[in-house]
Amino acid sequence: MVTSQEILSRLDPEQRAVAEAGRGPVCVLAGAGTGKTRALTHRIAYLVLTGQVDQRHVLAVTFTARAAGELRTRLRGLGVDGAQARTFHSAALRQLRYFWPTVVGGPVPDVIASKLSAVGEAASRCGIRADRTMLRDLASEIEWAKVSQVAFEAYPAAASAAGRPPPGGLAPDDFGRVYAAYEQVKRNRSVMDFEDVLLLTAAMLDDDRRMAATVRGQYRSFLVDEYQDVNPVQQRLLELWLGERDDVTVVGDAAQTIYSFTGATPDLLLGFPKRHPSGTTVRLVRDYRSTPQVVALANRIIAAATDATSGARLELVAQRPAGPEPVFAEYADETAEAEATAVRIRALVDSGVPAREVAVLFRVNAQSEVYEEAFARSGIPYVLRGGERFFDRPEVREGVTYLRGAARAGEGSGDLVADTVAVLASAGHQPEPPSGPGAARDRWESLAALVGLAAELAAAAPTASLNDLVDELDERAAAQHAPAVDGVTLASLHAAKGLEWDAVFLVGLVDGTLPITYAKTPEQVAEERRLLYVGCTRAREHLVLTWALSRAPGGRGQRRPSRFLADVRPDLPTERARTAKRAGRRAARCVSCGRGLATAVERKLRHCSSCEVTVDLELFERLREWRRGVAEEAGVPAFVVFTDATLTAIAQDRPRNRSQLLAVPGIGATKYDRYGQDVIDIVAAGTPSPGTEDGAAPG
Repeated sequence: MVTSQEILSRLDPEQRAVAEAGRGPVCVLAGAGTGKTRALTHRIAYLVLTGQVDQRHVLAVTFTARAAGELRTRLRGLGVDGAQARTFHSAALRQLRYFWPTVVGGPVPDVIASKLSAVGEAASRCGIRADRTMLRDLASEIEWAKVSQVAFEAYPAAASAAGRPPPGGLAPDDFGRVYAAYEQVKRNRSVMDFEDVLLLTAAMLDDDRRMAATVRGQYRSFLVDEYQDVNPVQQRLLELWLGERDDVTVVGDAAQTIYSFTGATPDLLLGFPKRHPSGTTVRLVRDYRSTPQVVALANRIIAAATDATSGARLELVAQRPAGPEPVFAEYADETAEAEATAVRIRALVDSGVPAREVAVLFRVNAQSEVYEEAFARSGIPYVLRGGERFFDRPEVREGVTYLRGAARAGEGSGDLVADTVAVLASAGHQPEPPSGPGAARDRWESLAALVGLAAELAAAAPTASLNDLVDELDERAAAQHAPAVDGVTLASLHAAKGLEWDAVFLVGLVDGTLPITYAKTPEQVAEERRLLYVGCTRAREHLVLTWALSRAPGGRGQRRPSRFLADVRPDLPTERARTAKRAGRRAARCVSCGRGLATAVERKLRHCSSCEVTVDLELFERLREWRRGVAEEAGVPAFVVFTDATLTAIAQDRPRNRSQLLAVPGIGATKYDRYGQDVIDIVAAGTPSPGTEDGAAPG
């Protein structure tokens, strides 16, 4: 049997202070890797072993079944097997089912596993057509409203105050009607959702004194893990469990608040000392997870935050031996970034790091595709956590089906990227992403990744067709469906919360992705910074942060590294890289005479302006300027209009009529119909016109 002194002997001074804090309000501000679960379970064991509480009267609540299971396992190891450790929903549902027959009467409504069917019926009743993606976004918004305790009639004002545009471009009043219809559909079906479990339990506790007295008699000591993730209805339920008592311990870290879109708020954690002025606050800052190098970087990232959570900021103190410095790396495009990541991971695995101890973390799930493909090609096993494999996603399967149909029908203009964009438009893809997060945004990202794959293939093979793209997609899908057990973890930053690995690669760190484009307010941008902080603190020893200047090979490289790296990225390596890049440009030589190439245009064409070459450099520049304007007006990337290779061919051949222009690689009938006359006019404006071939007039 473990003794109370043995319990204390296993703890550091701060953890020991948590265990020894008497009954009453206790706030534990626990940084990443500081042993918060250890402190929480040892506090429970110490209170039980010293006779301060009866373990049968203890309820510890957290947010996932996995975390609750871990609490129970650790408590049993400390000789405490009578304390309850449950999720909020599990604890509430147990009480709801027990008291329903006497408090409400009749059978307990079934809990629906998914809202989509009921939301679909509600939308139909309101005359709103919604596909599965929109239904998911409507369901998520209903969840936010319910956990925020916002009734459907109050939704428009609440959404406006929270800066939340309704999904699918709906007006706030229209969403309010769908919300109301959804509640009616549930009543007609005699079912409830997971939010109802919390709301109904809270309402019953509030209305029925006998139920409240029974619950409060059963549970007298409460402990809440991950308190920064508590939403308003969970807080209301906790208050009803407590009644007039204050025997509650909360554990959390405001710097790890990354779920505000679900209704979570750090305000409850930050305001705990004010609500309980007689309580105890303990800070856990000894980081046992990460090396001093990783900890120092994480500290610098979060130290730059200026939001409300900065008042509870914890500066971590590393306890592990020194390790390698974090690596910062810039790449020309995402494909190069993924390939380099695969090379680094292969080296780590070959050096003895198990593949399961390596993770690649990204902001949005659509970013996984290029890494899935690179790992499959490199023979690196991987596991996709918290989402479907890229080619298993419904929108990707749908997009590939459309592309396959178009290929079989012989459709195509000769411009693979433009053809792909046109085909995927049938699947609802638009040039610009939807505003805000959600399933619609995830769908757009996935379809945009298909466009990116087309651009990558077109850059490698300018004459590639839709058939070639479909073949490439089939090959990639087949390779990525290979079984992958005990492999490298691919996960979003949100899905990585609560996990840790020996080596972590944070990829795609560019403005527009982290912070995400729809993060507009200071609070939203601050949460994006916290996401990067959470990602860094997942690493025990190796940490690599990378970004790519363009999405696809051959892109213009206009992206910028995430603004969050400005305060932490070492200047010297960055300047070295840029100096080397400039030196490489100066070293570029004309393929005709061997002279150095001084301008960007010369380097792109691989000829100097003094040589008698067939490429008209001035014409090439005029064509690029025209292309820029057309692309901006159409809202598409410049390469969708014409690639640089096509412009180079035009500047070399100087086509002056239809037949000559159609002979240029990359120009088909559709391209000619859209842009042909403009191109011929640009060529004619700077070229003497000795006449036309075949007796045809220009055009």
